[in-house]
Amino acid sequence: MTLYFLVKFLHVLGAIVILGTGTGIAFFMLMAHRTNDAEFIARTAAVVVIADAIFALSAVILQPVTGGLLMMLSATSLTERWLLASLALYAVAGLFWVPVVFMQIEMRDLARKAAEQCNALPERYFVLFRRWFIFGFPGFGATMLILWLMIAKPF
Repeated sequence: MTLYFLVKFLHVLGAIVILGTGTGIAFFMLMAHRTNDAEFIARTAAVVVIADAIFALSAVILQPVTGGLLMMLSATSLTERWLLASLALYAVAGLFWVPVVFMQIEMRDLARKAAEQCNALPERYFVLFRRWFIFGFPGFGATMLILWLMIAKPF
């Protein structure tokens, strides 16, 4: 096994973890939200926050490291258009992902408080959920486009 192959494997694995974690988190948060059960939402959001911290964050950190190493090992120029587009999309994904993490934390806290006080979920929770849902499209879409660019290198 060459160093290039090992780094490429880690890079692809990072992409899989980002997409898989994002998809799983979106699914579980949406399913919990649909119950309108504050306690269930609080427990689900607590796990989601942990998953984001462990899996998504580590993969998000790994991607530029392994990507930079792949560039060096393959003598790929930073001026390649597919790479520049990928980096721009990575920034877009980050601009939507970082706020989502904080939204998930606040939704978890609001749901916990509602459950502890045997209250309905507050309006702020629903505002955050709608924003969280909307932010998922450009964030996840940018990530999917990056994956396509990595594979196709169309320009």
